Amino acid sequence: MADVKKYMNFIDGKWVAPTTNEYYDNINPANRDDVIGKYPLSAKQDVDTAIESCQRAFKVWSRMLVGEREKIINKFVALLDENKQKIGEMLTREQGKTLKEALGEPTRGVVECRYFMGEGTRLEGITMPSDRPGVMSVAQRVPLGVVAAIAPWNFPFLTPLRKIMPALVCGNTVIFKPAFETPHCGVMIMELFEQAGLPAGVVNMVIGKGSVMGDAISSNPLVRGITFTGSTAVGQRINETAAKNFTKVQLEMGGKNPSVVANYSKLASAAKQLAGAAYALAGQRCTSISRVIVLEDQAEEFENYLAEETTKFVMGDGMDPKVTIGPVMNQKACEDIMGYIQSAKDEGATIRVGGKQLTGGIYDKGCWIEPTLITNVTQKMKVAIDEIFGPVLVVLRAKNFEEAVAMANDTKYGLAASIFTDDLDKIYYFVQEIESGMVHINHGTVTDGTMPFGGVKQSGIGQFSKGKTNKDFFTQYKVVYTKYV
Repeated sequence: MADVKKYMNFIDGKWVAPTTNEYYDNINPANRDDVIGKYPLSAKQDVDTAIESCQRAFKVWSRMLVGEREKIINKFVALLDENKQKIGEMLTREQGKTLKEALGEPTRGVVECRYFMGEGTRLEGITMPSDRPGVMSVAQRVPLGVVAAIAPWNFPFLTPLRKIMPALVCGNTVIFKPAFETPHCGVMIMELFEQAGLPAGVVNMVIGKGSVMGDAISSNPLVRGITFTGSTAVGQRINETAAKNFTKVQLEMGGKNPSVVANYSKLASAAKQLAGAAYALAGQRCTSISRVIVLEDQAEEFENYLAEETTKFVMGDGMDPKVTIGPVMNQKACEDIMGYIQSAKDEGATIRVGGKQLTGGIYDKGCWIEPTLITNVTQKMKVAIDEIFGPVLVVLRAKNFEEAVAMANDTKYGLAASIFTDDLDKIYYFVQEIESGMVHINHGTVTDGTMPFGGVKQSGIGQFSKGKTNKDFFTQYKVVYTKYV
């Protein structure tokens, strides 16, 4: 085997080795023989050094005119646009998603970064008439300071941009922790910043295990904001630790996203959209539809359509243009997902389609699980309760619409939900009653880059990300009273 390249942290404008001098192998999930590189196993000392660098850089970056920051960020966006193909190919190799899905990340990143930059010129404040003569009352937006951006492995390029860019635009500096499973996407982002001429220390990247770095970041009093996307369990720990320093948090966490099908005339269309919403990225999206609740009078017909759509997906290496689903992220994820499928069998559900891990040939070098449709599911089964984070869709039946909505709300999560119906009254009822941060009517769970993104209950806390709400997280108000006579 050829020598495997060793990658570094990026701190204070330089590529530096971790203080531990320890590294781990980053493996292609579609081919365990393909080692992408060796990446740092950093320690708390590395995190502290990066945060101190951010703190020093903040004094300069926050005082720059918005137009000066814009010039640098625009260079980054231009470089991102030029390198979309290269980024997409590496993303597929590192994360396993299809090339089409992978190319969507830098492509959408260009659009969203340009939007964020525009928002930087619209950091409006508040001016109110004073209740005292000769006094002007103004509230202006100011940056938080050092912000930590902790990214997930399922969207390892786009999600970091959604965190880092608005932070920079608002005048903050950033310590960036890429996901342990997908560090090279973080390396590529930092390389683009380096080429764009971002001043040293404005964004620092430290790679390593979340169990080590998460506490080091969230407990550091110099960190004034944490934007995190990942599991609810990890988000809870970050929230608890950050609260000790009153650090602001923006947490995007898990989901058990429902779709209700009720009195809908286009069942075949609904089935096609919901299959895509369930199985895209091998079901490894926080907004994946994982539960469908259908009224009994349409259940059999709809399940037939859904079963047909589930069989249409092609599994394999994401670089193959014929492939529509790649592998799941790693062996542990594979074992967890297969455990849920077995639990459904044990509890009396029906594996209508799929349910197996593929073996033989290329499948022995990765973890591929067939798109799996499970019917005859009840509310108390594990597959109806837990976030599986894999290509598994369960179908439950409801006697009436009110029961269907109650079943949809019977979860600790509240990220995304959808409804398919021809009935306007049902749409209004669903929008009013569903406990979810995002609601989709007669389509899957695709979101717009310029709209707020977030959840309720144990799916999220803090201001929604993306869109106009981002600046509510990345800035705070400073209220100024001026007596002029």
